Amino acid sequence: MEKKIIGRVDKVDFPKLNLYCIDVKIDSGAYTSAIHCSKIKEENNQLKCTFYSKGHPNFSGKEVIFDSYSFTNVKSSNGQVETRYKIKSEIVLFGKTYKINLTLSTRAEMKFPVLIGRQFISRKFMIDVDKENLSYKKSQE
Repeated sequence: MEKKIIGRVDKVDFPKLNLYCIDVKIDSGAYTSAIHCSKIKEENNQLKCTFYSKGHPNFSGKEVIFDSYSFTNVKSSNGQVETRYKIKSEIVLFGKTYKINLTLSTRAEMKFPVLIGRQFISRKFMIDVDKENLSYKKSQE
């Protein structure tokens, strides 16, 4: 399979999460992908998540319920290890829907509410850091 070129940032859809035209940062230094989640509640073997951010208007604030989720340890760039919830979802890039694992994190202070890491990028994409919004531009054609 030929790898597609992706820029350092883009706008993508997460249809299962009711999130559309979401700003993402492509980060080859990160192994896992992370999404901003403003509220997480475990209840009756379900994970209830609210994806809301004042700084990111396309984060709808709707609650999404997951029957299946897990935990993973994530090491930050400063070496600290954090245990996070991990969910399976879907992402739309270049008109194609891909499966993606996302860790839930508080990214309210970050410029990008979603970070896409190597685990997702590998074997599918090559990063051109001089490019931006290639998938989004293609969807607008």
